[in-house]
Parts: sequence; C-alpha cells; structure tokens
Amino acid sequence: MEDTISRMRGGPALFSCERIVKNYEGEPVVENVSLELPPGGFISLLGPSGAGKTTLFNVLAGVDRPDAGKVFYKGEDITGISGRVSYMLQKDLLLEYRTVLDNVILPLLIRGQKKKAAREYAAAFFPQFGLAGCEKKYPRELSGGMRQRAALLRTCMSHNPVILLDEPFSALDAITRRRMQDWYCEIAGNMKLSTIFITHDVEEALLLSDTVFVFNGKPGNITHRIEVVPHRPRGHDFPVSAEFTAQKRTILEAIGL
Repeated sequence: MEDTISRMRGGPALFSCERIVKNYEGEPVVENVSLELPPGGFISLLGPSGAGKTTLFNVLAGVDRPDAGKVFYKGEDITGISGRVSYMLQKDLLLEYRTVLDNVILPLLIRGQKKKAAREYAAAFFPQFGLAGCEKKYPRELSGGMRQRAALLRTCMSHNPVILLDEPFSALDAITRRRMQDWYCEIAGNMKLSTIFITHDVEEALLLSDTVFVFNGKPGNITHRIEVVPHRPRGHDFPVSAEFTAQKRTILEAIGL
C-alpha cells in the first residue's frame, strides 16, 4: 500500500479491521484489507464498481463473516457480530406504509423501547435533521434529500458512534448532494460520529474525508492511502484551492484515470 500524502492524524482506533479476506463461491472478492478509524474520524473508500467495497462493508457490519481477518471495536473482537456499528445502504429503504416518525423509531422498537417513548425521543431530533413538521408525513411525500435525512436519522437511532455509509448521496442531484455533504459533516460533528464512507466520486471523498483509501483490483484491496490536507474543518474555498486540485490529480492517477 502506498502512502501518498502525510500521515493519519494520531489517536487510538475506535474501530478497525485487520487483514480481511472474503471469498464467494471459491473466488476471492476482498483480500488483505486493514484500516483504522479514529474517534470522530471520516475515511472514504473510493474505487470502481465491482471492487468489493460493499462486500467489505458487510463484513465490517457483521452481516457476513470474513474467511480470514478480524474486526475490532474499542479493542474488542466483534468479527461476525452485527449491531455494533450502524450501516446505511445506498437506498433509503423507508417503509412506504409507515409515517416518517414511525420509520425513524424502528431501531428503538427493535431494542425493546415502547412506541410512545420511542416517538417522543426520536421527535426531538427532527429539527436538527431538518425534518421538523414531517413526523406524520409518509415517505412518498418527501423529496430525495429529505428521505435520505430520514434514513440517516433512523440509522442514528441505533446509538452506535460508528456509521458505515454506502453511497448515501449518489442518487441526489449535484446541488442537493453538496448540501447534504455539508449537513452530514455538521451532524457528525454534533453527534460525535465516526464514519466510513463508500463513494465513486473523487471530489466527494476529498471534501468529506480525513483519509481516502483507494480500493481497487480483483480481488479488491487498498492500493493507495491519501491523507487529505488541510485537516477538517476546511474552508468553503477548499474545492477551488491548489491543494484540492493536486490531491484530486493524485487520486485520479491512483485509480488509473
């Protein structure tokens, strides 16, 4: 693996994996993947479709067991154990027959909380997530951006400080996507979330991340690690800065473009 810019910011890992290998039907899909996520950190996995990024996420979330390697949370081996991190897929998966509020409280109900208490608790977060007044609406009445906010709030109701996001903004138009990126960074800071993010968008990876891992090949593995400078939080002029352009070029070269 090639370190291309600087070193990762210090501090012990909150969440990590070591030498993950995952095969399907005898064919290797993910090979020898290791990464560390510090508290409050944001790392992106960037690479082409079919490289195994979602397969890796399924292992990190405990949905699948790896054929080799370990996953750790606060130093505890959680390999193959689900529910220790939050996982949001690309599609919002909101249930159309439930109100937005009743969609959001599903993780609380699964954990055994009573519906009335769960509704009262979750409703308090609606203003912070830009959803005030949407509690009794149905998903079909929301815009794409609002649906993603509702899905993310539902994810946060799991009360896990580590969140795995699999291309959550890819279906949105460019303006809405940029606004959602800024909004998520604010929410992640306020709620002290640590994020691993899958994207195919080089600019999105640079705007959001502390570290960008280029994930490439068959089987998929980390080929490059780029420490984004300057550190977060970054100014609004970062996307038009010389630093941004240089790091974008580095990443494009790393993925062969």
